[in-house]
Amino acid sequence: MGRADERRARQRGGRRAAPKRRRPAADGKGRIRRLFTWKKILGTFFGLCLLGMGAFAVLYMMIQIPEGNADARLQSNVYKYSDGTVLTRDGDRNREIVDLAKVPKDVQHAFVAAENKTFYEDSGVDVKGTARGLLNTLSGKGAQGGSTITQQYVKNYYLTQDQTVTRKLKELVISLKLDQQKSKDYILAGYLNTSYYGRGAYGIQAAAQAYYRVDAEDLTVPQGAYLAALLQAPSQYDWAVATETGKKLAKERWNYVLDKMAEQDWLSAADRKAAEFPVPEEPRGVAGMQGQTGYLVDAANDTLEKQLVADGTAEDAKQAAAMVEAGGWTITLNIDKKKQAALEKSVKAQLTGKLDPDARDVDADVQAGAVSVDPKTGAVVAMYGGVDYLKHYVNNATREDYQPASTFKPVILAAAVDQDAETQDGVPITANTIYDGTSKRPVVDDGVKVGFAPENEDDADYGDISVQTAMNKSVNSVFAQMGVDVGMDRVVDVAGDLGMDTEGMEAVPAQTLGSMGASPLEMAGVYATLDHHGKKVTPAVVKSVEHNSRAVELPDPVGGQVISREAADTVTSVLTGVVDDGTAQESVRDNPLRGGQQVAGKTGTSDNNKSAWFTGFTPTLVTSVGLFGEDAKTHGQVPLYGAGGNDRVNGGGYPARIWAAYTFGVMTQTSTFDLDTKQGAAVAPTTSAPPTETTSSPPAEETTSAPPSEEETTSAPPTDEETTSAPPTGEETTSAPPTGEETTSAPPSGEETGDDDGGGWLDDDR
Repeated sequence: MGRADERRARQRGGRRAAPKRRRPAADGKGRIRRLFTWKKILGTFFGLCLLGMGAFAVLYMMIQIPEGNADARLQSNVYKYSDGTVLTRDGDRNREIVDLAKVPKDVQHAFVAAENKTFYEDSGVDVKGTARGLLNTLSGKGAQGGSTITQQYVKNYYLTQDQTVTRKLKELVISLKLDQQKSKDYILAGYLNTSYYGRGAYGIQAAAQAYYRVDAEDLTVPQGAYLAALLQAPSQYDWAVATETGKKLAKERWNYVLDKMAEQDWLSAADRKAAEFPVPEEPRGVAGMQGQTGYLVDAANDTLEKQLVADGTAEDAKQAAAMVEAGGWTITLNIDKKKQAALEKSVKAQLTGKLDPDARDVDADVQAGAVSVDPKTGAVVAMYGGVDYLKHYVNNATREDYQPASTFKPVILAAAVDQDAETQDGVPITANTIYDGTSKRPVVDDGVKVGFAPENEDDADYGDISVQTAMNKSVNSVFAQMGVDVGMDRVVDVAGDLGMDTEGMEAVPAQTLGSMGASPLEMAGVYATLDHHGKKVTPAVVKSVEHNSRAVELPDPVGGQVISREAADTVTSVLTGVVDDGTAQESVRDNPLRGGQQVAGKTGTSDNNKSAWFTGFTPTLVTSVGLFGEDAKTHGQVPLYGAGGNDRVNGGGYPARIWAAYTFGVMTQTSTFDLDTKQGAAVAPTTSAPPTETTSSPPAEETTSAPPSEEETTSAPPTDEETTSAPPTGEETTSAPPTGEETTSAPPSGEETGDDDGGGWLDDDR
């Protein structure tokens, strides 16, 4: 042992050091550490960067700026009926190229402020936005933002709207090259002249004419800011057809544009403050779109655009609209040619043919809209949008700015039955539950008045009545209390489940009167869901879509169960009473074309008579008809009092007559409802006079004899006395055709019965 070894041994207490052994690496971890060292990671990263740069350099050399030929790529769209016959095809595009010098400098700045405020300084691309778009495309998310004006021009003029990695890479390279080879003015002019602004207008000149009836050189700054705002969502922001939400968003975008102009010192503070929103002119008709055709085409295009965004084919509404307008689509609608013709004929025979604007000014203010749906498939088989697309641009079948009024009451009952709700006294809510129908009765929640006391139509007092009779007579005070009993938040939830747009719908008692906005299309979907035993039915305008370069998969219009079958069928059963013993007697029950057909439905008349509705259904067809008071000049909402020579236009009048003439006219055979309900069917029709206006005691005719019997206050099925003919089952009692006993007295007319609403409780301007 050497001296050094002896010294170390003494230090260790005389023990000789054992030979060193290499410790075995932890199971697999050492290999991973050796594999992923910092040097290797950094080397790989820089290698990939170099590889990417090299690949981009190759792409940059290979990809050239193509010959722009946007007009040549634009093709017609073909629209077909459900049987494959051609409805129409759109033709020439509305485009006129103008020199940038003819566009006021301030208007140019409005577009730059809206879309790309660094346009005059950037290199033509937004690297972060493009990278985000590439990642989203690769991951299938589909949404992107941040494209520069140069990139948008390249996409519009040199490429396609396809959302693919290849297209995005080409867009990046061409944008860089274009920015190097062309001036900013050249690019901006190209962008303004190729963008789609809605209303079939391509380019700023066509847009200026379409929205303001002026040439591009005469646009004001506020007008230019609106056109710039439109580019984000041409269909949604078009003032003529926008919903209240759409108008709000359009104004917000308009303000955003002006604010950005001020930030860039392109608009003085004084001019910014003085700017007033420039309401666009009414749209002008497009050749080939007369009659109902334009409404159907717009509805089909709207469906396709939304689907392109939903499935990620388009990045946003703006791109979706451009893709549809670029053409090449064959769109087959669900519209049945014979039913469509029948609906148009019914509206003319029952309404428009009887109006005389020369004799009555109010007759010029009457607008009608209707949608007919097959509840088994969700197909929209007929749609009436207005008297003529070239005369009235807004589609009355899809507009959502008028109150559905008492056609909302079945939603409240559906929520009550579906949730097994109880009254304030703990009594289960059924068709036979007794409520106080006194007009202006304060609504109570857990013993506390909630500050809402709705008036019944004509201030009629009904006293203690069953839910069935309250639905028949459309008694506001009953359903206001029922909404609170169920819980208004739950009522709103069920409304959304059934197909109503509940965004922004407040869960307050006033909503029980149908004070929200809704469209005939929307209400047809709600009632189709009830008709289909609680399975969600979303009305589908489009049957199929074809294109030579892309496929579009449409969702199934029929979904899953959203409320219980018993709840849906109970409401259907109750709604037969509205027809056989309520506000739709004259127009529907006693119609000679009915032929024993079972019918359920509900009338509605909004506050101040600004809208009137009838939404009704058979087991095979659901149709919603709405009449709307719209000033022929200002297009504001106005009352319908006096229209057609009637003191008041109610849902049981014109809407119900249109419905009956159409529905019974297209029937090929009668059918009966297959209902699964423990609550029985409609009460027997009444035979007495209507209620007095100021009494608090219930009139005799509302309870078939004196006050309600025990059978009316329980959930037991109705007795034989309630079955006016031999129904298929005890649950389908009075939905059978009326017998002679049911018509022993003259029923009140549809224009005079207790349809509903009024009393100033609804917002006139909703």
